[in-house]
Amino acid sequence: MIGRNFKLVISDVKHVEKAAEDILAVAGNAHLIAFSGNLGSGKTTIIKAICRKLGAANTVTSPSFTIVNEYLTSDGDPVYHIDLYRIKNINEAYDFGIEEYLSGNSYCFIEWPEVIEKILPEETIRINITVGPHDERILEFK
Repeated sequence: MIGRNFKLVISDVKHVEKAAEDILAVAGNAHLIAFSGNLGSGKTTIIKAICRKLGAANTVTSPSFTIVNEYLTSDGDPVYHIDLYRIKNINEAYDFGIEEYLSGNSYCFIEWPEVIEKILPEETIRINITVGPHDERILEFK
């Protein structure tokens, strides 16, 4: 397993699949991964690639309006994709049952996790994505 404190650079969209493999290697047994970054930084694109690596059978889309999407792997295991962009405060997150997703054993990928940072479990893999000077994506793992 790769250590958590490192950077991964995706220089081209064709390298996203390999980055997805690396992210899963970093996660090891951890199933909760939180992605931070500006609009357009690639959070959803990377999560789509990870879901493909996990064998998600459904089409992976951004849950910007639904807040939570559930996908099933070919083995029937659920994978959750949460987008908190429209959530204004932690109480709204509690209203849709965020604690169930955070305490489960299924993979759970969270975009815009800042609003719930104080309740994220310690084992959460945190990834901050920035866009580099040559349009590459720089992923910093914590």
